[in-house]
Amino acid sequence: MNDAIDLSRVHLIGIGGAGMSGLARILLDRGKVVTGSDAKDSRIIFALTSAGAKVAIGHAADNLRLAGELPTVVVTSFAAIPQDNPELVAAREAGIPVIRRSDLLAELMEGYQQVLLAGTHGKTSTTSMSVVAMQAAGLDPSFAIGGQLSKSGTNAHHGTGTAFVAEADESDASLLRYRPTVAVVTNIEPDHLDFFKTHEAYFQVFDDFADRLSDDGTLVVCLDDEHAAALGERSLARGVNVLGYGTSEAVSRYPDIPVGVELTSLRATDFGSEAVLRLGGDDLPVDLHIPGAHMALNASAALLAGVLVGGEPAKLAAGLSEFTGVRRRFEHRGTITAGEFAGVRVYDDYAHHPTEVEAVLTAAQQKVDAEGKGRVVVAFQPHLYSRTNEFAAEFAQALSLADEVLVLEIYGAREQPVPGVTGQIIAEKVTKPVRYVPDFDKVATQLREVARPDDIILTMGAGSVTMAAGEILKELA
Repeated sequence: MNDAIDLSRVHLIGIGGAGMSGLARILLDRGKVVTGSDAKDSRIIFALTSAGAKVAIGHAADNLRLAGELPTVVVTSFAAIPQDNPELVAAREAGIPVIRRSDLLAELMEGYQQVLLAGTHGKTSTTSMSVVAMQAAGLDPSFAIGGQLSKSGTNAHHGTGTAFVAEADESDASLLRYRPTVAVVTNIEPDHLDFFKTHEAYFQVFDDFADRLSDDGTLVVCLDDEHAAALGERSLARGVNVLGYGTSEAVSRYPDIPVGVELTSLRATDFGSEAVLRLGGDDLPVDLHIPGAHMALNASAALLAGVLVGGEPAKLAAGLSEFTGVRRRFEHRGTITAGEFAGVRVYDDYAHHPTEVEAVLTAAQQKVDAEGKGRVVVAFQPHLYSRTNEFAAEFAQALSLADEVLVLEIYGAREQPVPGVTGQIIAEKVTKPVRYVPDFDKVATQLREVARPDDIILTMGAGSVTMAAGEILKELA
């Protein structure tokens, strides 16, 4: 980061977003002047203005003067904010430095033990678990995560401890801005090919990330993921300090990688799962409120990250048992308590890649199996035309783990529609009972036709499908 960048007055374009709002909180806690703008009002913006930020709804050049003086720096997301945004144009004309969110985060982490959580899947959950575990161990870390912790309802905090915990986003290679003390890689699977173009380029960014470690830093890799384990092996050969975590079976497959935490047992329960994590010679029991082997592995990574920054293992494990989740990660949205659909539970999940869909649906099936009743019904909204086209068969295979499937129309986000690419190309490959529901307004009524008592209904995807959960509960009630 250029030392000339002055963070005394910071203007954030898109301040209401999950990432931007968190950094705004930390800036406010550090006594900086914070201004910003967003396309729409929200509870997040209300919280920021209550904390002292000055925020405009809508984008205009005049927003740069919300605090009276011009800002010393403007922060933007290159992916979400167009280059002709009037505030960006005005900042350039005034000679105000414009930086990315990742640049600001890197600056805020200077001087801390930097714990960076990376990987194709599981970043937000693992980061959140790490934070809760470290808080329970009394470390009071600073943190910035991509979702809101269910327990505290916040996505960022300026702590009193020496550690700063954050997600390292690979989607645009911005993770290469950081200098981690602990770098965790949960898994690596080709994604974001609109940016990287090739699988090789996507894999390479994680090698480059490992090489960004501080001189006394540690790379932590999941041994249950072949590509993360391979990264560990390559990094070891380059002289990087590496620790692995994973199931006993995975640990035995990679004898050359030193073991940090071993997941020795996992049992599904009606509330989640019971795991035993072996650290050194100690077996630490953890009761996880969110089901699934992927969550137990995330907990293993969080435990190891906490130990590496000085946390006491038993206290970290106790913290993991208190972790109640992150918004939109197997988040319970409500239960039908009486009537025709009594016992139906509606959950919402952010899963938007085939591997994530598979992990969540596997966990849901394990939950109904442990309870001995109900089925798994999923309403899935594909995210991005490019991802749908690339992985249609894989999405269909993963969705076929559910008992009933609704495939919604694609949520295009930043992409324009592609002729012939619709949710139908996934639906036609699903092997379980399936409905293609292109009309979003009909999702709740369609689910009423397929739901049965005690079912788990999952709304799933990275787009607007999260808004359907409330309508489904109303329809079934």
